[in-house]
Amino acid sequence: MGDEVIGRITARVPAMAGAFVALPGAEPDGFLPDTAGAAGLTEGRFVALRVTRGPQGGKGCRLSASDDVAEGPIRLLARGPGAVARLAALHPTAEIRIDRPAVAVPLALRSRLQIGLGDLRGEADAEWSALEDLVVALPAGARMTISPTPALTAIDVDAGAATADRRPKKEAQLALNRAVIPAIARQIRLRHLAGAIVVDSAGLPQRGRSVLADSFTAALAEDPAKPRFLGFSGLGLAEILRPRLHPPLHELFAGPHAAGLAALAALCQAWETQPGQAHALQAVPSVIAAIEADATARQQFRDRIGRVPTFHAQPPDDGSLRAWRLVTVPQR
Repeated sequence: MGDEVIGRITARVPAMAGAFVALPGAEPDGFLPDTAGAAGLTEGRFVALRVTRGPQGGKGCRLSASDDVAEGPIRLLARGPGAVARLAALHPTAEIRIDRPAVAVPLALRSRLQIGLGDLRGEADAEWSALEDLVVALPAGARMTISPTPALTAIDVDAGAATADRRPKKEAQLALNRAVIPAIARQIRLRHLAGAIVVDSAGLPQRGRSVLADSFTAALAEDPAKPRFLGFSGLGLAEILRPRLHPPLHELFAGPHAAGLAALAALCQAWETQPGQAHALQAVPSVIAAIEADATARQQFRDRIGRVPTFHAQPPDDGSLRAWRLVTVPQR
């Protein structure tokens, strides 16, 4: 979000009150609403644009037009603030720790920078790995299951081990739900879940869930994206609307590029923990192609390990459905 680009109008869509715009790269066409500058523009025209919402769920990004005169070709003019800069702005006094020098950190933030995670490494790795799982442990032995769909994200809360609570049923269920709501709000924020979100609380009857409204409102109040708690549906589902700004993590974790980055990380770890052996990556062609297209990731690997990654573009032969696996190759 925040990128400045030159795009070209590909189609006027009166029924949607806007226009589709071709953008640099292979992503889907973006959408420029009439209220953001599309009104009066004709197909084929080049336009100076700013990305106001990232692409999500297979849909292109949302755009706004500037008054600047634009000439082709389609191209990127400037990148918007990256994840490091956005987080630094939210926490202006926090130290910034990165695990490798190649991570892009704006010059203005260098005074806050420390390379190396130190004793935070294990905790950070565990936290990051947990974000890849759509089933999340909650306080008091409960758990939540996240189910993304094109229309909304559904969160189901299951009491799990909390059913052993010896208090009266209604009292125990109410206490459990109040205890887990802050953790649910934290997961929504960590994972960039956005758009329509519904939460099915654990155990409480539909008519009794309105007492949780204050808990949801308070838990969401600390989110900088300013989500809104809309109330409960007729089915007793808590309804939350969170602005769509950046792609959610479950979308970033999907696809060949995400698999390629995960494979490179595993290959890097293998070289660091078993330096006496030679390691390579065996993967499907789409994953290898994604790695080859990411010069930054390959350079980071070389800077850290001192060699270029070795890979073979073929499916894993271990009978699994995985897109990649590590292999040990003879030393030369």
